[in-house]
Amino acid sequence: MTTDYALNGRPVSPAGAPVLQARNSAAFWIATGRSRGHEVIRRRGFVAVDGDERAGLRILIQEPDLDPGEVAELSGLTRRAAGSVTVEDPFSSTDLGHLGMRTWQMPIMLRLPGPVADPALDVTRVRQPEDLQVAERVVIEGFELDGFEPYRPGELFPTTLIEQPGVDVFVASVDGVAAGAGVSVVADGVGSHYWIATSSAFRSRGVGRAVMLGALAHLADLPATLTASKLGRPLYESLGYTVASPSTWWSAPSGTA
Repeated sequence: MTTDYALNGRPVSPAGAPVLQARNSAAFWIATGRSRGHEVIRRRGFVAVDGDERAGLRILIQEPDLDPGEVAELSGLTRRAAGSVTVEDPFSSTDLGHLGMRTWQMPIMLRLPGPVADPALDVTRVRQPEDLQVAERVVIEGFELDGFEPYRPGELFPTTLIEQPGVDVFVASVDGVAAGAGVSVVADGVGSHYWIATSSAFRSRGVGRAVMLGALAHLADLPATLTASKLGRPLYESLGYTVASPSTWWSAPSGTA
């Protein structure tokens, strides 16, 4: 990957992708936490959004060198969490093995600014609460978010989420039926993507690609990052993303951390 694009005077390259992803993930989850009315805890080395039993605790590592006090506070939050726990470490440098959580890795991917093709399906940016609920239902079903069942409108995507700076939600439709959805976030000149989901009834029909192209249309002039699942990686590579570095994730279901 070339590094001929500069952000704040510094070349954008795979080596810097963990920081870009860390900052964008923090921006997204801070916006989500504020929209839900959950406590947002900001430290030098991490950001935590402390939700209820259904939403759980989300922790975003922000630096590769957490000090002992930060690790102790993070550990305490994890042990006291009301619901499930998810910790994202883009630097893969913080050992949380003492907490007994499941761990795995996914690649951080980076895309430099460049042209974006038109989606083959109808993709719209969500503007109205009723459309946000449509996107919410698609994401809950597509990701099998059982913790948000039975469904409560506005719990995953509160109405105020799309009022947060830099946050946009997109819906892709097939013959007028919502088939896919996703979220894009722009923060500090970098874009990223979250909750890219396809309804089970529309799998293998190019829905995920359409959602990504619709979201990328307004990010074409920006560098963009994301964290890819094994299934999603080929799609993202076909859209110009390249693997930059591994991100380590830790999680525990409700009541076990």
